[in-house]
Amino acid sequence: MMSKIGVWFRRAWIVLLIAGVVIALDQWSKAWVRAAIPNLGDIRRIPGLGDVFLLEHVHNYGAAFGILQNWGNLFVVVAAVVTVAILIYVWHIPANQTFIRVLLGLQMGGAIGNVIDRLTQGYVTDFAKLGIPGFYYIPNFNVADSAIVCGVIGLGIYIIVEDIRQQRAAHARQAALAADTSHPDAS
Repeated sequence: MMSKIGVWFRRAWIVLLIAGVVIALDQWSKAWVRAAIPNLGDIRRIPGLGDVFLLEHVHNYGAAFGILQNWGNLFVVVAAVVTVAILIYVWHIPANQTFIRVLLGLQMGGAIGNVIDRLTQGYVTDFAKLGIPGFYYIPNFNVADSAIVCGVIGLGIYIIVEDIRQQRAAHARQAALAADTSHPDAS
C-alpha cells in the first residue's frame, strides 16, 4: 500500500516537473541576459524578427509586465501562497486531468522563478520586449512571466471549454429524456 506522500507525489509529479523546467529555463535565461546585455543598455535584435521582438535588460521591481512597482515583498508572499495552494490542490485533481497539471506547473514555476530573483537580487530581471515598432511595446518580461500568463490563460480557456462541454452534455441528456415518452419524467 502506497503512503500518502507517495500518492501525492504520483499526482504532483507533472506539476513539479513542469515547474522545475520553467524555473531552470527562467534562471538560465536571466543569468545569460545579466552576463550578455548591460542593464538598461543596448537593445539586441534577433535576426529575422526586426524590431518586433527585442532583447533589453531591465530591472523590474513590480509584478509581471512591470505593474505594481515596489511591491516586491507582497509578491513573495503571493507566490508562496500560490505555490502551497497548487501543491495542496493537486491532491484533488482527477487522475485524467494532465493538462490542468501542466498549466498549474507553468504557474508555479513562473511564480518561483520570479521569487528567486526577488530574494537574491531585490528585483526581477526582465528582458523580452515585444511590440509593434513605432507604435507600442508591452513592458519587458521574462520566461517566468510568460509561463504564468500562459498557465492562467490556458486554465481560463480550459474552464470555459469544459463548462460549454458540460452544458451541451446536460442539454443532450434533457433532450434524450424528453424524447423518451416511456420515461415517467417525460411530458
